[in-house]
Amino acid sequence: MQAGASVNMAHWSHGGRYSLASDFGKMVTLSRPPTSGHVERFGSPLDAHQCPRYTDLESKMNWASFYAVISGVNRHSTGIGRIWLSVLFIFRILVLVVAAESVWGDEKSGFTCNTQQPGCNSVCYDHFFPISHIRLWALQLILVSTPALLVAMHVAHRRHIDKKLYKLSGRASPKDLEQIKTQKMKIAGALWWTYIISLFFRIIFEVTFMYLFYMIYPGYKMIRLVKCDSYPCPNTVDCFVSRPTEKTVFTVFMLAVSGICILLNIAEVVFLVGKACSRHLSNAGDSTMGAWITQKLCSY
Repeated sequence: MQAGASVNMAHWSHGGRYSLASDFGKMVTLSRPPTSGHVERFGSPLDAHQCPRYTDLESKMNWASFYAVISGVNRHSTGIGRIWLSVLFIFRILVLVVAAESVWGDEKSGFTCNTQQPGCNSVCYDHFFPISHIRLWALQLILVSTPALLVAMHVAHRRHIDKKLYKLSGRASPKDLEQIKTQKMKIAGALWWTYIISLFFRIIFEVTFMYLFYMIYPGYKMIRLVKCDSYPCPNTVDCFVSRPTEKTVFTVFMLAVSGICILLNIAEVVFLVGKACSRHLSNAGDSTMGAWITQKLCSY
């Protein structure tokens, strides 16, 4: 753990360490292993090659940095958007980092078939598990969070224009420029459209991945026994999946949380559209829907 980091809880397992910090932005921090090639476990040295699972997980996932990017956009979100981010990180990313690796860590080694034919196990495993659950979930989380970058770019563009206008006016001061940098943007004008588009992309990605899970794993269930006759298996062989019930429960949980995120995104769309319509109806100057849409499109 780097010096100066405030730690509320640390969990040691095979030389890897997960820490939950007081700052939600540093909720998931993966510590780096010692450079000496040995890891201390209860005071005794342990070779790093004996715990590759956690060091490999550490090298591939830096969710704290990922949160830092998304949380910057979340400052300009609605209350529903902040709830969505909390659900995303607590019930999806945190659970994926802490629990999923231990549940699916033996998906390849625990898949056994009642044959000694070389290559049969690997071929059957690839047939029934074409893509790992963990990799598919990681890809889903990245794509679902990517539309938020559209909002971030739009906010950066508006701040750049505001700073430029202040400088051209000749009355800009360092305090004013700093205030522009830190102020919260109101979801109106073109930013309203950008935000709505990002929400639609989130919904599309969530629904697409739920459909992919259903197509790859029908019924979202992990079958205990599968029969495989793919080459080079000599005949139809029985293959067994390790901990199928635990994996099924975990899969259903992740998909249920994904469904909750879809509902939150839909609720946020309804909230923004309803708020914009009520604002338009209360504005006596613009009584036509065409004028309202033109105002949305033309404002930066």
